[in-house]
Amino acid sequence: MAVYTHSVFVDHEKCTGCTTCLRRCPVEAIRIRNGRSVINPNQCIDCGECIRVCNHHAKKASYDKLSDLDYSKYLIALPAPSLFGQFNHLDEADFVIQGLRDMGFSDVYEVAKAAEYVTDLTRIYMSSPGVVRPVISSACPVVVRLIKLRFPTLCEQLVPVMPPYELAGKLARERALKAHPELSPDDMKTVFISPCPAKVSWAKSVMEGQTVYVDYITSMNDVYMELLKHMKHDVDPGPEAACEAGSVGLRWATTGGEAASLMNEGYLSADGIDNVIKVLDDLESGMLTDIGFVELNACSPGCVGGVLAPTNGYVARLHLQNLQKTVVVKPNDISHIENVERFSGGVIPEEYIEAEAFTYMPDGAPNMLAMMLAMKKAEALADKLPKKDCGACGSPTCKAFALDVVNGEARIEDCVVRNQMESL
Repeated sequence: MAVYTHSVFVDHEKCTGCTTCLRRCPVEAIRIRNGRSVINPNQCIDCGECIRVCNHHAKKASYDKLSDLDYSKYLIALPAPSLFGQFNHLDEADFVIQGLRDMGFSDVYEVAKAAEYVTDLTRIYMSSPGVVRPVISSACPVVVRLIKLRFPTLCEQLVPVMPPYELAGKLARERALKAHPELSPDDMKTVFISPCPAKVSWAKSVMEGQTVYVDYITSMNDVYMELLKHMKHDVDPGPEAACEAGSVGLRWATTGGEAASLMNEGYLSADGIDNVIKVLDDLESGMLTDIGFVELNACSPGCVGGVLAPTNGYVARLHLQNLQKTVVVKPNDISHIENVERFSGGVIPEEYIEAEAFTYMPDGAPNMLAMMLAMKKAEALADKLPKKDCGACGSPTCKAFALDVVNGEARIEDCVVRNQMESL
Protein backbone atom coordinates (compact mmCIF):
# COMPACT_ATOMS: atom_id res chain seq x y z
CA MET A 1 0.00 0.00 0.00
CA ALA A 2 1.24 3.48 -0.83
CA VAL A 3 0.27 7.03 0.06
CA TYR A 4 -0.30 9.60 -2.64
CA THR A 5 2.86 11.71 -2.77
CA HIS A 6 2.32 15.39 -3.51
CA SER A 7 4.84 17.42 -5.46
CA VAL A 8 3.39 20.89 -4.82
CA PHE A 9 4.56 22.43 -1.57
CA VAL A 10 4.87 25.78 0.24
CA ASP A 11 8.13 27.57 0.92
CA HIS A 12 7.08 29.16 4.21
CA GLU A 13 10.07 31.48 4.26
CA LYS A 14 8.74 33.21 1.16
CA CYS A 15 5.03 32.98 1.92
CA THR A 16 3.45 36.23 3.15
CA GLY A 17 -0.07 34.90 3.63
CA CYS A 18 -1.40 37.26 0.98
CA THR A 19 -4.43 34.99 0.16
CA THR A 20 -3.86 35.03 -3.62
CA CYS A 21 -3.46 31.25 -3.72
CA LEU A 22 -6.34 30.88 -1.27
CA ARG A 23 -8.70 32.58 -3.70
CA ARG A 24 -7.41 30.88 -6.83
CA CYS A 25 -7.19 27.26 -5.69
CA PRO A 26 -9.90 25.48 -7.75
CA VAL A 27 -10.58 22.84 -5.10
CA GLU A 28 -10.28 25.02 -1.97
CA ALA A 29 -7.32 23.01 -0.69
CA ILE A 30 -5.45 26.03 0.76
CA ARG A 31 -5.89 27.79 4.08
CA ILE A 32 -4.01 30.65 5.74
CA ARG A 33 -2.90 29.65 9.21
CA ASN A 34 -0.60 31.74 11.43
CA GLY A 35 0.08 34.10 8.54
CA ARG A 36 1.23 31.36 6.13
CA SER A 37 -0.54 29.23 3.54
CA VAL A 38 -1.17 25.56 4.28
CA ILE A 39 -2.13 22.96 1.67
CA ASN A 40 -4.56 20.21 2.65
CA PRO A 41 -3.12 17.01 1.10
CA ASN A 42 -6.52 15.31 1.09
CA GLN A 43 -7.91 17.97 -1.26
CA CYS A 44 -4.90 19.04 -3.33
CA ILE A 45 -4.88 17.80 -6.93
CA ASP A 46 -1.37 19.14 -7.76
CA CYS A 47 -2.70 21.25 -10.61
CA GLY A 48 -0.03 23.86 -9.92
CA GLU A 49 -2.45 26.79 -10.10
CA CYS A 50 -1.03 28.12 -6.83
CA ILE A 51 2.46 28.02 -8.36
CA ARG A 52 1.19 29.93 -11.34
CA VAL A 53 -0.43 32.76 -9.36
CA CYS A 54 1.92 33.17 -6.40
CA ASN A 55 3.67 36.54 -6.74
CA HIS A 56 6.18 35.65 -4.03
CA HIS A 57 7.29 32.32 -5.57
CA ALA A 58 6.34 30.58 -2.35
CA LYS A 59 4.58 27.70 -4.09
CA LYS A 60 6.92 25.23 -5.69
CA ALA A 61 7.08 21.75 -7.16
CA SER A 62 9.46 19.02 -6.10
CA TYR A 63 11.13 16.98 -8.83
CA ASP A 64 14.44 15.32 -9.60
CA LYS A 65 17.21 17.76 -10.46
CA LEU A 66 19.53 17.02 -13.35
CA SER A 67 22.33 16.80 -10.81
CA ASP A 68 20.43 13.99 -9.06
CA LEU A 69 20.56 11.69 -12.10
CA ASP A 70 22.87 8.70 -11.94
CA TYR A 71 24.87 9.09 -15.14
CA SER A 72 26.68 5.83 -14.48
CA LYS A 73 23.46 4.08 -15.51
CA TYR A 74 22.03 3.65 -19.00
CA LEU A 75 19.86 6.77 -18.87
CA ILE A 76 16.86 6.96 -21.19
CA ALA A 77 15.26 10.37 -21.68
CA LEU A 78 11.48 10.42 -22.06
CA PRO A 79 10.69 13.85 -23.53
CA ALA A 80 7.05 14.91 -23.37
CA PRO A 81 5.52 16.05 -26.69
CA SER A 82 5.30 19.56 -25.26
CA LEU A 83 9.10 19.80 -25.06
CA PHE A 84 9.29 20.13 -28.84
CA GLY A 85 7.10 23.24 -28.67
CA GLN A 86 9.47 25.15 -26.43
CA PHE A 87 11.92 26.12 -29.17
CA ASN A 88 11.52 28.92 -31.67
CA HIS A 89 12.31 28.18 -35.33
CA LEU A 90 12.63 24.44 -34.72
CA ASP A 91 12.04 22.77 -38.07
CA GLU A 92 13.20 19.25 -37.14
CA ALA A 93 12.46 17.35 -33.95
CA ASP A 94 15.71 15.44 -34.50
CA PHE A 95 17.71 18.41 -33.18
CA VAL A 96 16.04 18.04 -29.77
CA ILE A 97 16.71 14.31 -29.65
CA GLN A 98 20.35 14.79 -30.59
CA GLY A 99 20.63 17.53 -27.99
CA LEU A 100 19.37 15.18 -25.29
CA ARG A 101 21.96 12.60 -26.32
CA ASP A 102 24.66 15.25 -26.16
CA MET A 103 23.49 16.13 -22.66
CA GLY A 104 24.53 12.66 -21.54
CA PHE A 105 21.48 10.49 -22.11
CA SER A 106 22.23 7.03 -23.51
CA ASP A 107 18.96 6.81 -25.39
CA VAL A 108 15.79 8.79 -26.06
CA TYR A 109 12.26 7.39 -26.26
CA GLU A 110 9.66 9.94 -27.27
CA VAL A 111 6.53 10.06 -25.15
CA ALA A 112 4.79 11.27 -28.32
CA LYS A 113 5.38 7.81 -29.81
CA ALA A 114 3.82 6.18 -26.76
CA ALA A 115 0.91 8.62 -27.09
CA GLU A 116 0.23 7.27 -30.56
CA TYR A 117 0.08 3.76 -29.10
CA VAL A 118 -2.32 4.97 -26.41
CA THR A 119 -4.48 6.44 -29.16
CA ASP A 120 -4.72 3.06 -30.87
CA LEU A 121 -5.36 1.25 -27.58
CA THR A 122 -8.07 3.75 -26.66
CA ARG A 123 -9.74 3.26 -30.03
CA ILE A 124 -9.82 -0.49 -29.42
CA TYR A 125 -11.12 -0.01 -25.88
CA MET A 126 -13.93 2.25 -27.07
CA SER A 127 -15.06 -0.36 -29.55
CA SER A 128 -15.34 -2.99 -26.83
CA PRO A 129 -18.83 -4.07 -25.72
CA GLY A 130 -20.16 -2.74 -22.45
CA VAL A 131 -17.97 0.37 -22.30
CA VAL A 132 -19.71 3.20 -20.43
CA ARG A 133 -19.81 6.38 -22.52
CA PRO A 134 -18.66 8.98 -22.79
CA VAL A 135 -15.18 7.62 -22.24
CA ILE A 136 -12.88 10.04 -20.36
CA SER A 137 -9.18 10.34 -21.11
CA SER A 138 -6.92 9.33 -18.22
CA ALA A 139 -3.84 11.10 -19.60
CA CYS A 140 -4.02 14.15 -17.30
CA PRO A 141 -3.28 13.09 -13.70
CA VAL A 142 -4.92 16.25 -12.35
CA VAL A 143 -8.19 15.23 -13.97
CA VAL A 144 -7.89 11.65 -12.75
CA ARG A 145 -7.34 12.72 -9.16
CA LEU A 146 -10.09 15.34 -9.39
CA ILE A 147 -12.53 12.70 -10.58
CA LYS A 148 -11.57 10.41 -7.72
CA LEU A 149 -11.94 13.14 -5.12
CA ARG A 150 -15.05 14.95 -6.32
CA PHE A 151 -16.67 12.90 -9.07
CA PRO A 152 -16.18 9.24 -8.03
CA THR A 153 -19.19 8.06 -10.04
CA LEU A 154 -17.24 8.90 -13.21
CA CYS A 155 -14.29 6.62 -12.37
CA GLU A 156 -15.64 3.76 -14.46
CA GLN A 157 -15.58 6.00 -17.53
CA LEU A 158 -11.82 6.63 -17.39
CA VAL A 159 -9.74 4.93 -20.08
CA PRO A 160 -7.98 2.09 -18.20
CA VAL A 161 -4.71 2.45 -20.11
CA MET A 162 -1.34 3.69 -18.92
CA PRO A 163 -0.73 7.39 -19.61
CA PRO A 164 1.79 7.96 -22.42
CA TYR A 165 4.77 8.86 -20.23
CA GLU A 166 4.41 5.65 -18.21
CA LEU A 167 3.96 3.52 -21.30
CA ALA A 168 7.01 5.23 -22.79
CA GLY A 169 9.05 4.19 -19.77
CA LYS A 170 7.88 0.61 -20.15
CA LEU A 171 8.59 0.40 -23.87
CA ALA A 172 11.92 2.22 -23.53
CA ARG A 173 13.13 -0.34 -21.03
CA GLU A 174 11.99 -3.23 -23.18
CA ARG A 175 13.74 -1.80 -26.24
CA ALA A 176 16.97 -1.15 -24.34
CA LEU A 177 17.08 -4.68 -22.92
CA LYS A 178 16.55 -6.10 -26.39
CA ALA A 179 19.24 -3.92 -27.97
CA HIS A 180 21.68 -4.37 -25.09
CA PRO A 181 21.34 -7.89 -23.66
CA GLU A 182 24.40 -7.25 -21.53
CA LEU A 183 22.35 -4.81 -19.42
CA SER A 184 20.16 -5.80 -16.52
CA PRO A 185 16.99 -3.89 -15.53
CA ASP A 186 18.96 -2.34 -12.66
CA ASP A 187 21.53 -0.96 -15.10
CA MET A 188 19.06 1.45 -16.68
CA LYS A 189 17.01 4.40 -15.53
CA THR A 190 14.25 6.27 -17.33
CA VAL A 191 13.93 10.05 -17.00
CA PHE A 192 10.63 11.71 -17.83
CA ILE A 193 10.89 15.40 -18.77
CA SER A 194 7.69 16.79 -17.34
CA PRO A 195 5.78 20.01 -18.05
CA CYS A 196 3.73 19.77 -14.84
CA PRO A 197 3.98 18.80 -11.15
CA ALA A 198 0.96 16.48 -11.26
CA LYS A 199 2.85 13.92 -13.33
CA VAL A 200 5.59 13.98 -10.69
CA SER A 201 3.00 13.17 -8.01
CA TRP A 202 1.39 10.45 -10.08
CA ALA A 203 4.66 8.66 -10.83
CA LYS A 204 5.91 8.89 -7.25
CA SER A 205 2.68 7.40 -5.85
CA VAL A 206 3.46 3.78 -6.56
CA MET A 207 1.30 0.97 -5.27
CA GLU A 208 2.82 -1.98 -3.47
CA GLY A 209 3.78 -4.63 -6.00
CA GLN A 210 3.52 -2.27 -8.97
CA THR A 211 6.35 -2.21 -11.51
CA VAL A 212 8.01 1.19 -11.77
CA TYR A 213 8.68 2.31 -15.34
CA VAL A 214 9.65 5.93 -14.66
CA ASP A 215 12.62 6.31 -12.33
CA TYR A 216 13.25 10.06 -12.45
CA ILE A 217 10.99 12.98 -13.27
CA THR A 218 12.69 16.27 -13.96
CA SER A 219 11.46 19.73 -14.85
CA MET A 220 11.10 20.68 -18.49
CA ASN A 221 12.34 24.14 -17.62
CA ASP A 222 15.63 22.77 -16.25
CA VAL A 223 16.14 20.50 -19.24
CA TYR A 224 15.30 23.32 -21.66
CA MET A 225 18.00 25.57 -20.26
CA GLU A 226 20.58 22.81 -20.55
CA LEU A 227 19.39 21.74 -24.00
CA LEU A 228 19.98 25.21 -25.39
CA LYS A 229 23.69 24.68 -24.75
CA HIS A 230 23.81 21.40 -26.67
CA MET A 231 21.45 21.77 -29.63
CA LYS A 232 23.40 22.37 -32.84
CA HIS A 233 21.26 23.61 -35.71
CA ASP A 234 24.19 23.79 -38.11
CA VAL A 235 25.05 20.08 -37.78
CA ASP A 236 22.77 17.36 -39.15
CA PRO A 237 21.71 14.97 -36.37
CA GLY A 238 22.80 11.38 -36.81
CA PRO A 239 20.45 8.51 -37.69
CA GLU A 240 20.18 7.59 -34.01
CA ALA A 241 18.48 10.95 -33.42
CA ALA A 242 15.73 10.37 -35.98
CA CYS A 243 12.30 11.31 -34.60
CA GLU A 244 10.08 8.22 -34.30
CA ALA A 245 6.83 9.96 -33.48
CA GLY A 246 4.51 11.38 -36.11
CA SER A 247 2.23 14.36 -36.12
CA VAL A 248 -0.45 12.44 -34.19
CA GLY A 249 1.79 12.06 -31.16
CA LEU A 250 3.00 15.65 -31.20
CA ARG A 251 -0.62 16.88 -31.26
CA TRP A 252 -1.13 15.37 -27.82
CA ALA A 253 0.73 18.36 -26.36
CA THR A 254 -2.19 20.70 -27.08
CA THR A 255 -5.86 20.48 -26.21
CA GLY A 256 -7.91 18.52 -28.72
CA GLY A 257 -4.93 16.62 -30.09
CA GLU A 258 -5.71 13.38 -28.31
CA ALA A 259 -9.41 13.51 -29.13
CA ALA A 260 -8.86 14.39 -32.78
CA SER A 261 -6.39 11.53 -33.20
CA LEU A 262 -9.16 9.05 -32.41
CA MET A 263 -10.91 10.10 -35.62
CA ASN A 264 -14.21 10.15 -33.80
CA GLU A 265 -16.56 13.01 -34.53
CA GLY A 266 -18.41 12.72 -31.22
CA TYR A 267 -15.84 14.15 -28.85
CA LEU A 268 -15.46 17.06 -26.45
CA SER A 269 -12.18 18.66 -25.43
CA ALA A 270 -11.64 21.36 -22.80
CA ASP A 271 -8.75 22.88 -20.88
CA GLY A 272 -8.23 25.09 -17.85
CA ILE A 273 -9.09 23.61 -14.46
CA ASP A 274 -12.23 25.73 -14.00
CA ASN A 275 -13.58 24.60 -17.37
CA VAL A 276 -12.66 21.01 -16.54
CA ILE A 277 -14.72 21.15 -13.35
CA LYS A 278 -17.70 22.55 -15.25
CA VAL A 279 -17.51 19.73 -17.81
CA LEU A 280 -17.27 17.11 -15.07
CA ASP A 281 -20.30 18.66 -13.37
CA ASP A 282 -22.24 18.29 -16.62
CA LEU A 283 -21.02 14.73 -17.09
CA GLU A 284 -22.03 13.74 -13.58
CA SER A 285 -25.47 15.29 -13.99
CA GLY A 286 -26.00 13.39 -17.25
CA MET A 287 -26.14 16.45 -19.50
CA LEU A 288 -23.50 15.17 -21.94
CA THR A 289 -24.84 11.94 -23.37
CA ASP A 290 -24.42 12.50 -27.10
CA ILE A 291 -20.62 12.27 -27.19
CA GLY A 292 -18.26 9.32 -27.15
CA PHE A 293 -14.99 10.71 -25.83
CA VAL A 294 -13.97 13.50 -23.45
CA GLU A 295 -10.46 14.95 -23.35
CA LEU A 296 -9.75 17.24 -20.40
CA ASN A 297 -6.53 19.10 -19.65
CA ALA A 298 -5.96 21.03 -16.42
CA CYS A 299 -3.60 23.43 -18.18
CA SER A 300 -4.36 25.77 -21.07
CA PRO A 301 -3.90 25.22 -23.96
CA GLY A 302 -2.90 21.69 -22.95
CA CYS A 303 0.35 20.29 -21.58
CA VAL A 304 2.33 23.01 -23.36
CA GLY A 305 0.89 25.34 -20.73
CA GLY A 306 2.19 23.37 -17.74
CA VAL A 307 3.79 25.36 -14.92
CA LEU A 308 7.11 23.52 -15.38
CA ALA A 309 7.32 24.49 -19.06
CA PRO A 310 9.51 27.55 -19.83
CA THR A 311 7.61 28.97 -22.81
CA ASN A 312 4.18 30.60 -22.85
CA GLY A 313 1.74 27.82 -23.69
CA TYR A 314 0.13 29.63 -26.60
CA VAL A 315 3.50 30.46 -28.11
CA ALA A 316 4.56 26.83 -27.66
CA ARG A 317 1.38 25.70 -29.40
CA LEU A 318 2.28 27.89 -32.38
CA HIS A 319 5.79 26.38 -32.43
CA LEU A 320 4.29 22.89 -32.52
CA GLN A 321 1.91 23.80 -35.31
CA ASN A 322 4.86 24.95 -37.40
CA LEU A 323 6.86 21.84 -36.54
CA GLN A 324 4.00 19.52 -37.47
CA LYS A 325 4.16 20.80 -41.03
CA THR A 326 7.43 18.90 -41.41
CA VAL A 327 6.25 15.72 -39.65
CA VAL A 328 4.10 13.09 -41.32
CA VAL A 329 1.59 10.64 -39.86
CA LYS A 330 3.47 7.43 -39.11
CA PRO A 331 1.89 3.95 -38.92
CA ASN A 332 2.07 2.04 -35.65
CA ASP A 333 2.14 -1.63 -34.72
CA ILE A 334 0.72 -2.29 -31.25
CA SER A 335 1.00 -6.08 -31.42
CA HIS A 336 4.06 -6.01 -29.15
CA ILE A 337 2.40 -3.96 -26.41
CA GLU A 338 1.19 -5.97 -23.42
CA ASN A 339 0.05 -5.34 -19.85
CA VAL A 340 -0.83 -1.68 -20.23
CA GLU A 341 -3.86 -1.50 -17.95
CA ARG A 342 -3.39 1.25 -15.38
CA PHE A 343 -6.65 0.81 -13.52
CA SER A 344 -8.75 -2.26 -12.96
CA GLY A 345 -11.95 -1.63 -14.88
CA GLY A 346 -11.34 2.08 -14.79
CA VAL A 347 -11.40 2.25 -10.99
CA ILE A 348 -8.59 4.17 -9.32
CA PRO A 349 -6.98 2.10 -6.55
CA GLU A 350 -7.56 3.52 -3.08
CA GLU A 351 -3.81 3.38 -2.47
CA TYR A 352 -3.43 6.49 -4.62
CA ILE A 353 -5.77 8.62 -2.56
CA GLU A 354 -5.77 9.44 1.12
CA ALA A 355 -9.03 8.72 2.88
CA GLU A 356 -11.44 11.59 2.44
CA ALA A 357 -13.24 12.19 5.68
CA PHE A 358 -13.94 15.02 8.06
CA THR A 359 -14.34 12.72 11.06
CA TYR A 360 -12.80 9.34 11.79
CA MET A 361 -13.83 6.41 13.92
CA PRO A 362 -11.36 5.29 16.65
CA ASP A 363 -9.86 2.67 14.34
CA GLY A 364 -9.07 5.34 11.75
CA ALA A 365 -11.81 4.38 9.28
CA PRO A 366 -13.98 7.21 7.96
CA ASN A 367 -17.36 7.52 9.64
CA MET A 368 -19.84 8.37 6.88
CA LEU A 369 -22.59 9.26 9.33
CA ALA A 370 -20.26 11.65 11.16
CA MET A 371 -19.29 13.19 7.82
CA MET A 372 -22.93 13.85 6.96
CA LEU A 373 -23.60 15.36 10.37
CA ALA A 374 -20.55 17.59 10.01
CA MET A 375 -21.75 18.82 6.64
CA LYS A 376 -25.20 19.53 8.06
CA LYS A 377 -23.75 21.51 10.96
CA ALA A 378 -21.52 23.42 8.57
CA GLU A 379 -24.46 24.36 6.36
CA ALA A 380 -26.39 25.65 9.36
CA LEU A 381 -23.39 27.67 10.55
CA ALA A 382 -22.75 29.06 7.06
CA ASP A 383 -26.25 30.56 7.05
CA LYS A 384 -25.25 32.67 10.07
CA LEU A 385 -22.07 34.00 8.45
CA PRO A 386 -21.80 37.28 6.46
CA LYS A 387 -21.38 35.42 3.14
CA LYS A 388 -18.70 37.88 2.03
CA ASP A 389 -16.17 35.19 1.06
CA CYS A 390 -13.46 37.71 1.91
CA GLY A 391 -10.82 35.18 2.97
CA ALA A 392 -9.79 37.23 6.02
CA CYS A 393 -10.50 34.22 8.25
CA GLY A 394 -7.94 32.12 6.38
CA SER A 395 -10.54 30.03 4.53
CA PRO A 396 -11.48 30.63 0.88
CA THR A 397 -15.25 30.98 1.41
CA CYS A 398 -17.72 31.31 4.24
CA LYS A 399 -18.96 27.81 3.51
CA ALA A 400 -15.43 26.40 3.72
CA PHE A 401 -14.86 28.39 6.92
CA ALA A 402 -18.00 26.92 8.49
CA LEU A 403 -16.77 23.42 7.75
CA ASP A 404 -13.35 24.28 9.19
CA VAL A 405 -15.05 25.45 12.40
CA VAL A 406 -17.10 22.26 12.64
CA ASN A 407 -13.96 20.18 12.12
CA GLY A 408 -12.11 22.09 14.83
CA GLU A 409 -9.63 23.64 12.39
CA ALA A 410 -10.85 27.20 12.95
CA ARG A 411 -12.81 29.22 15.51
CA ILE A 412 -15.96 31.20 14.86
CA GLU A 413 -14.12 34.20 16.35
CA ASP A 414 -11.77 34.09 13.33
CA CYS A 415 -14.49 35.66 11.18
CA VAL A 416 -13.37 39.28 11.06
CA VAL A 417 -16.52 40.60 9.36
CA ARG A 418 -18.82 38.89 11.87
CA ASN A 419 -16.82 40.36 14.77
CA GLN A 420 -17.10 43.85 13.27
CA MET A 421 -20.84 43.50 12.74
CA GLU A 422 -21.37 42.33 16.35
CA SER A 423 -19.32 45.22 17.69
CA LEU A 424 -21.55 47.83 16.03
